[in-house]
Parts: sequence; structure tokens; C-alpha cells
Amino acid sequence: MGSREQRQRQEELWVATAALARPASHPFYDRLNRLLDECQFDEFVESLSKPFYAKTLGRPGLTPGIYFRLLMVGYFEGIDSERGMAWRAADSLGIRAFLRIALDEIAPDHSTISRTRRLIDVETHRLVFVWLLEILAEQGLLRGRTIGIDATTLEANAALRSIVRRDTGEQYEEFLRRLAQESGIETPTRAQLAKLDRKRPKKGCHEDWTHPHDPDARITKMKDGRTHLAHKAEHAVDMESGAVVAITVQAADAGDTRTVQETLAQASENIEVVTAVLQGEPDAPEAQVESPAELVTDKGYHSREVVRQVAEAGMRSYISEPDRGRQRWVGQSAEQAAVYANRRRVQGERGKRLQRQRGEKLERTMAHLYETGRMRRIHLRGHGNIIKRLLIHACSLNLGLLMRALYGVGTPRGLQDGGFQAAFAFWLMLDAFFTPDTEQTALEGTSGQLEKQIYPSVLCPSISVCS
Repeated sequence: MGSREQRQRQEELWVATAALARPASHPFYDRLNRLLDECQFDEFVESLSKPFYAKTLGRPGLTPGIYFRLLMVGYFEGIDSERGMAWRAADSLGIRAFLRIALDEIAPDHSTISRTRRLIDVETHRLVFVWLLEILAEQGLLRGRTIGIDATTLEANAALRSIVRRDTGEQYEEFLRRLAQESGIETPTRAQLAKLDRKRPKKGCHEDWTHPHDPDARITKMKDGRTHLAHKAEHAVDMESGAVVAITVQAADAGDTRTVQETLAQASENIEVVTAVLQGEPDAPEAQVESPAELVTDKGYHSREVVRQVAEAGMRSYISEPDRGRQRWVGQSAEQAAVYANRRRVQGERGKRLQRQRGEKLERTMAHLYETGRMRRIHLRGHGNIIKRLLIHACSLNLGLLMRALYGVGTPRGLQDGGFQAAFAFWLMLDAFFTPDTEQTALEGTSGQLEKQIYPSVLCPSISVCS
């Protein structure tokens, strides 16, 4: 063991790139990169994002492949902000290897990530999301017949104390002082203002108040009971595989019965696109993807109008019904028939089984995206910016499903167990042993771009990725 003085030495003025220390890459990210290469992920996102990049370069831009991988890192590492993603990319050599950033290149900062996000539109993010659904369908991880829908609230990047009146532009405290002066209190104290505000009805009405920097945020009660400005995220999940097939961001004050139709329509559209693409590929494997035929939700979505609309769309509803007592059906024969049919299905054996699975598939998806994925509090403003991040967040969750089906590990944290990490390394060693030399990965230049290769699956030989 040497002392610190013995370790001190004069640093070289120039250091060759080949002489830099190269640590072993993270096994999960290494395998994920291989999977993305096999599916030609970089070529796909570059072709989609080509219209958003200028021909004459000014400030160095961020390639689409690195941008979307950075958002994936946000999910897998539990990083909630773009600034945190930039710090993680600059700090970790393993993440740099996943992002394909060479050792002599500077990692992107948060302003570059934000600039790229604003540059690429929402439709491009949605196409990337649907493209990954096509891959899941090819591997038999997407059915589409039974869809579960659930929603949650996301804390907005806006404070309640900053809200202003829509008509006058006054802040909340200024508005209270004006009310106090109109009631005869010339110099009101904070206690008097609080007492005046406590007795005032409808003090948090959305028609009267808004946030100057995030008008999409709405005053609502969060899951923990706090009142905050928030947004509403609604998910459509395949009840057989747990894959997210659609996600929408809507106003937090909108009820579930108002938002369910938009999410269901988006899920149906995505599944129809996936089915059309698979049918147009003659060499694609047979994938059992069907149009949505069953809807599973909780009692917050139950209403006569919703149940009737679902029945008219040709779908079977399994919506939990709250206890409303005896009801009157004057002039509502269609609603009555739909509600009674839904009640019979929910009380049946399949309905009870689907309601049990709802807690497993839907609630677990929420936990992965917003608790471990750290998206419960949003650092973005506006529904357009939020849906971009959530779409790639859901893409990462679906990628985790594919990785778990292939290798038994869906997140980097899944390798923290020592025994399982050794087994995963052994599988990768077998994978490399059975891969022909002509299909091994090769570095091209200093950028670290990998050639497109086809790697056989050792753990699940029946699943051939992107074959």
C-alpha cells in the first residue's frame, strides 16, 4: 500500500484516446444496445427526425439516437429531470457507452436536451412509441384484445402561490387584500386575510384562476391528500402482457368519464397501426394481435353514458359499478341494457379475475413509471412537453418487458442481486460463444458506432429478436 505522496505525479499534457482506461460496460445496457442495433433503432429515429434538423449547422446538435437514449436513461435510472440526465451522462462511463458518446466527446448538457425536445414534435415521439409496440407484437408480447385503463395525477412544475386571476391578473394575496379593503379593513393582517379566505366559497375555481407560466395545470387534490397544481396522465395497458399501448395527458380537473374515450380511441388507433404493419410484412412471424374487444376499469369510470358508448363501439365492458341505490331509467333503455349487461359480466368469474388482474397490471405500471421512474413530479410545463417525456418513458417500460422476456431482467436494478448478476453474465458469455465471428460487433472510428448484428437468444431460443 503506497502513500498519497507516492501516487502524486505530473499529468501528461497530451493523452492518447487509446491509452484511456476503458471500464467494462454495464451488462444490461450493453445487451439493450445490441437489441436496439438489431432493430435498427438509430436509423429509424434519424429518418423520422430528419425534417427537424437544419442543413447548415450552427451550434452542435444532439443526434436523435442519443436524445431518445437519454430519456430511456431517465426511466431506467430513476432520474426525473433533464439536468439530472445530463449530469448522469457526464459522470458515468457506462452510461456514456450506452449513449454512444466517445471518450473524447463532451456529454450533452441539459439545455441541449431541452432544445432537442422542443425541436422534435409530439407526433415523432408517438411514432417511436408505436414502432416499439410493433416489435413487442412481433415477439408475441402484445395481444390488444383486453385493454385496461387507469389514470393518476402528476404534480405540476408550478406553485399555488403563483396563480393569478384570469380577469384582472392579480396574484392571490393581492386579490385578498382588495376584498378586505372592499369589506372595510384598510390594513388587513395575515390572520384577517386567512379568515376572510377561509369563509369564501369556491376559492379555487379553475374558471377564475390560472398559472401564468403553465396554463395547462389545474388545481386538484393529489394522491396523498395535498392540494396542488397538477396534470392527469391516463394509461391504456394490455391486460395479458402488461404493455402500455397508449398514454394521454389531460386536464387534472377532468373526470375519468370525460377522458376515457380519448385514451381508448388512442389505444385502438395504435393497435390498428401495429396490425396493419404486421399484415403488410410477408416475412413477419404470425402475431396474435387483435383489435380491442374488452375494457377493464375501476368504478371511477362508471357512468351510464360511458357504458352505453362502449357497448355501441362493439366492446364488452368490465367496469366496477359503485353502489348508487335504486335508479330510474325513464327514456334510457339503451343505457339500462348496457349497465345491466356490464353488471352481469363484472359479477361473473371472468369479470372477477380481470378486476384482480387490474390491480396487478395497471397499478404496477403506475408504480414503475411514476415511483421508481420518478415522474410523479413533472419538471416540464405544458401538455405537449409532458407527453413527449411520458411516451418515451412508456417506451422504456415496454423495452423492459422485452428484456425480461429475453433475459429475465427488465431494469438495471434487477442485476443488483449478486447471484442473478453472475447468471446474467454467464448467459452473455454463452451468447458470445454461440455467436459466429462474422456477426461480432465492431467499432467504427472514435464515435463508437456499432455495426448491425443478429445475436441469437440463448435464454429464450423460441424468441428471435427482429428476425
